[in-house]
Amino acid sequence: MNAVTKFTGAAVVAISATAYSAGPATAADALTIVSFGGAYTKSQIEAYHKPYMAKTGIRINSEDYNGGLAQVRAQVEAGNVVWNLVDVELSDAVRGCDEGILEPIDHGILPPAPDGTPATDDFIENTLTECAVGEIVWSNVFAYDATKFSGKKPTKIADLFDTETFPGKRGLRKTPKVNLEWALMADGIPQDRIYDVLSTPEGVDRAFAKLDTIKDDVIWWEAGAQPPQMLADGEVTIAAAYNGRLFNAIFNEKKPFEIVWDGQVWDLDLWVIPKGAKNMEATLDFVKFSTDTQRLADQSKWISYGPVRKSSFPLVADEMKPHMPTAPENFKTALQNDYEFWADHTDELNERFAAWLAK
Repeated sequence: MNAVTKFTGAAVVAISATAYSAGPATAADALTIVSFGGAYTKSQIEAYHKPYMAKTGIRINSEDYNGGLAQVRAQVEAGNVVWNLVDVELSDAVRGCDEGILEPIDHGILPPAPDGTPATDDFIENTLTECAVGEIVWSNVFAYDATKFSGKKPTKIADLFDTETFPGKRGLRKTPKVNLEWALMADGIPQDRIYDVLSTPEGVDRAFAKLDTIKDDVIWWEAGAQPPQMLADGEVTIAAAYNGRLFNAIFNEKKPFEIVWDGQVWDLDLWVIPKGAKNMEATLDFVKFSTDTQRLADQSKWISYGPVRKSSFPLVADEMKPHMPTAPENFKTALQNDYEFWADHTDELNERFAAWLAK
């Protein structure tokens, strides 16, 4: 069975890991692991949770959230940390560590590659930070419903903003992150200057001015499962989405969607531990297990996110490689999310974005 067939036959539905851990669990024999839900959490359940539970007998309770640090911060400040491990984006991992709401993680505990290469040399750049251990490379892309455009098809990031040539509503994530970068790309700013421009008041104004041109045509989403559903329901004709969610919709659900890779903004997801989390021994053991070479390769069987270990790449099935964000054809015009920029500017740009939405 090839990887795409395996994925397609897997009925990728959001399944809580509690389905595999029936009955009450004490803090000593259970972990609460938090992620983004949908097909992504499903891939973690299959590649990480199930084999870890089978190996250790420790039960895993899976919870979904929409990202950010607000819930982690609230638990830490209240002295009532109920989450053991949280999947976050890179800028949040850096910011949370700077704020002191995440536990430092000793990278020396991570298993080496099969050939003995130390983990610190096996993980790709920027996927290990003081308080985080990377899992996947993923990407923000946009897609369209091919049945809605009989003639010319969207092919570039500027088409996302061109409602005259490509009419219909747009589905965008309710956050300034990525939307501001795409706005500047569509307005003609070269990719190597995006964050330089965005670091100026004039650049921010320019990005919001570009977003103004489609504001009336945007339907905002917050959960990763929403944009494929919005496309499927005909609520929008073009939607920004995580590439793995679109892979799920196209290959498992047989939806007539086409991904546009131009201008993809790629990012990382990492494990972090809230400060004061309980059951640290089991939590760290799960981190070691879930980020070894085999487990990271196994996850790619279920969703088209790239593993962060170099030693995992050769284990990714050939059928899956063209669907990865880092595939050469997909990566031509890719922009890496500047995690330092967003760690520094998230609050002010979130405030500006909220004020802009309220206008």
